[in-house]
Amino acid sequence: MLQSSRNQEPEPGPERERTRGQDPAQASAAAVPGKAWLMLAIATLGFAVNFWAWALLSPLGTRFKDSLDLSSFQQSLLVAVPVVVGSLGRIPVGALTDRFGGRVMFPLVSAATIVPVLYLGLAGHSSLTALLVGGFFLGIGGTAFAVGVPLVSAWFPPERRGLAIGVFGAGMGGTAVSALTTVKLVDAHGLAAPFLITAGVLAVYAVTAALLLRDAPGRTVPAEPLARRLAATVRLGITWQSSALYAVAFGGYVAFSVYLPTYLKTGYGLAQADAADRMAGFVLLAVAMRPVGGWLSDRMGPVRVLTGSLSVLVVGAAVQSLTPSLAPVGTVAFLSMGAALGAGSGAVFALVALLAPASQVGSVTGIVGAAGGLGGFLPPLIMGMLYGAYGDYGAGLVLLGLVAAAALAFTGTGVRQAVSRRTLAAAGAPARTR
Repeated sequence: MLQSSRNQEPEPGPERERTRGQDPAQASAAAVPGKAWLMLAIATLGFAVNFWAWALLSPLGTRFKDSLDLSSFQQSLLVAVPVVVGSLGRIPVGALTDRFGGRVMFPLVSAATIVPVLYLGLAGHSSLTALLVGGFFLGIGGTAFAVGVPLVSAWFPPERRGLAIGVFGAGMGGTAVSALTTVKLVDAHGLAAPFLITAGVLAVYAVTAALLLRDAPGRTVPAEPLARRLAATVRLGITWQSSALYAVAFGGYVAFSVYLPTYLKTGYGLAQADAADRMAGFVLLAVAMRPVGGWLSDRMGPVRVLTGSLSVLVVGAAVQSLTPSLAPVGTVAFLSMGAALGAGSGAVFALVALLAPASQVGSVTGIVGAAGGLGGFLPPLIMGMLYGAYGDYGAGLVLLGLVAAAALAFTGTGVRQAVSRRTLAAAGAPARTR
């Protein structure tokens, strides 16, 4: 069952009453301390840096396929392993963030990610086994998401959390940095170059975060043991509803960000660098739309934003399943899907920030984030297997469209009804889930 928003929404009081009748932007600005925006900036930067590291293997997938004579499935497995490890790792990392705070966890995760980055750049690229071992531990970088959401959420009032977490979510643009720079750095300076540079940036960020990052005053610290807190989180309806939606929204983004270069190179015959650049464009649009999705959710409700985003995804997948010419139809289809996936991802966590109990935001985020990452783990494997079997990607895109259609139906029925019931049942809580 969903928790009532009484758990997060403060009871109407003098400060709340004074904001009524004011311009919403002025009221929100008055409610957010300046330090909150600094913490948001530092957290977003950390998310971007860790995601940059997390995505280092994807642009090099075709290079490793050629040099190590990998099959399509092995190539897909190589780029998918960091995704699944980073996804599952968000569950304990999110719960640990509830307990120890982002001030401790962000530097710790960033420093730990340095080890697999250096291993892959200096020694771990000579065989598929070595790459899979390095990719497994590279997944640590993907857990940074579960650190940032509870940290940012605690700094902002409920009516501003959609925008704030959407801005933080834009840190997923670190995958675009990887896409734009990795292949070029390898061509210019050798295979170790992008890994050494990324390790250096991670080290600088870990030190900076340790010195500057702070948890919000009055942060709710759970007293229960980790296992008990996770069990309580699993029983929340918002956990599973948001997980299902995020598996489609963010999972679709992750799947395209790791597999799009392979898709464009194999399906359309593009050069590796050209394919990586086009993937970066897809990623940047999705990144830009994530805070927009959060901002719109603050104003019209996350359910409406999700409904629109999933509708666009259904149409885009249907069009691209026919493998149209890349210019302009294929490009428009992919960019439309990128925008929809970004906005939808922002809307899901606007929903989490609004309804999850304050002491369980990290735990809920960990499970929902894991679902999103796992949602991105399967599609590359399926696409690789389908292409290996049929020599065409159309069936994979049809499956994406069907999954998006199911998520759309779920949003318009179960999620809308459950969230509306709980929101309307909370005295004085605005019905922002319409």
